[in-house]
Amino acid sequence: MSEQRPVVSLMAGAGRRAEQGHPWIFSNEIRMDPSAKAIPPGSPVVIATEHGAPLGVAMFNPHSLIAARLLDRDPGAAIDRTFLERRIASALAMRERLYDTPCYRLVHAEADGLPGLAVDRYGPIAVAQINTAGIDRLADPLAEALIAVCGLETVVLRGDSPIRRLEGLEDSVRVVGRPLPDGVTIDENGVAYCADLAGGQKTGWYYDQRDNRTFMARLARGAKVLDVYTHAGGFGLACARGGAEAVTLVDRSAPALELATRAAEANGFAERVRTVTAEAFEDLAVRRDRGESYDIVICDPPAFVKSKKDLGAGAKAYRKLARLATRLVSPGGFLGIASCSHHVDADTFLFQVRRGVQDVGREAAVIRRAGAGPDHPMHPQLPESAYLKFLALRLDPGA
Repeated sequence: MSEQRPVVSLMAGAGRRAEQGHPWIFSNEIRMDPSAKAIPPGSPVVIATEHGAPLGVAMFNPHSLIAARLLDRDPGAAIDRTFLERRIASALAMRERLYDTPCYRLVHAEADGLPGLAVDRYGPIAVAQINTAGIDRLADPLAEALIAVCGLETVVLRGDSPIRRLEGLEDSVRVVGRPLPDGVTIDENGVAYCADLAGGQKTGWYYDQRDNRTFMARLARGAKVLDVYTHAGGFGLACARGGAEAVTLVDRSAPALELATRAAEANGFAERVRTVTAEAFEDLAVRRDRGESYDIVICDPPAFVKSKKDLGAGAKAYRKLARLATRLVSPGGFLGIASCSHHVDADTFLFQVRRGVQDVGREAAVIRRAGAGPDHPMHPQLPESAYLKFLALRLDPGA
């Protein structure tokens, strides 16, 4: 099969990273001659060194900064439904060892051997986030493979992430199999959450914070909790189940807060939970000016740093967020704060949070420093895949 595929050659001296197992090859590492530029985006190609030695088969897009994403070290490997089924079966086997219920990140891109793809499972339903031209070309056999391997009833093919524009792809959302039910409920750590799988953010839910939600819920008995950037109530409703006295959920998305409200009612938390539709920084500043305080403040924002050029401004935003949130934490209380910006490493994030706490003249002890759960594995050559950073701090620990 490798003879039927185009061969894309690397520039002189550019093959070392790929030979050592890095799954990405950038456009400036490739000999972009007219034949390479003419290859249709998403096509499987054989990647070869400058001397013609094959390194494997990759999905290729001549218009993308990440021009090639390696799929298999065998340059002749068939990239078809059978290939997808093998990779999905391997990913499924690990998740079934980790979790008792079929609710988890099923496929985590490069770490599960399927670059450009994230799949979250919600019992008989899976949502596939398709981010590259290569995976987009495989969308139909992918849905068939997910249904066959996992015994699913429905697969939602979501092609509506901003990263698709970098691949030259248009937005699309398709449902394969049975139609989606009107409402989807996720049972996580004893809380029945509501999710919008076709129109909500990303795949509709954020499994990556599951373990961190569990941790914060342990601190919540009798507490007054403020959950900012709550989305559909993730941290706040976990704290309500943990025995929080009162929970305030803040998000700028009214539809997301409607999901949180429905979940609060379904779980019997409604009397202890209130929602506020607002922009986070403005809301935190208003609460600061009113002199409000909470036993627990949690901030789980979207990525502040979407590219390297945003790093300076984004780092300052994390410092500001920590400063505003810290002012609202009562003495001896707790701050939970996260970053999902893969351009911000863990040490930089900790430094900015520390500075934000110090700006307020408070002392702190870090009681949890974590990332995503084990259903979000990290590719060893891609530190970017360990994108999530979470810190829990006790403020004024000597108080």
